[in-house]
Amino acid sequence: MATDYDAPRKNEDESESIEALKERVPDKSSGSIDVEDADNPSGFELPGADLSDLELDVVVLPAQEDEFTCVSCFLVKHRSQLDHEDAAGPICKDCAA
Repeated sequence: MATDYDAPRKNEDESESIEALKERVPDKSSGSIDVEDADNPSGFELPGADLSDLELDVVVLPAQEDEFTCVSCFLVKHRSQLDHEDAAGPICKDCAA
């Protein structure tokens, strides 16, 4: 049986009143705003701030057998992106264009 995904859907949640929905939404006029971001736990950083005490945990993988590093843009790309190889090294399709 075919399903019409454009048709309006009705379920038991639609019977909820507007007042009940407003209670679930936090009041925008309240002073409790969460400004701390999960990606930036130390808060807001100004440009040029000293980040020398910050440690980054990054796993660096070497280039795989089906990858190359373009000598023009220095990006690691898949072999399908190889345009040509000259005396300096491989060139990707984006840089050759």
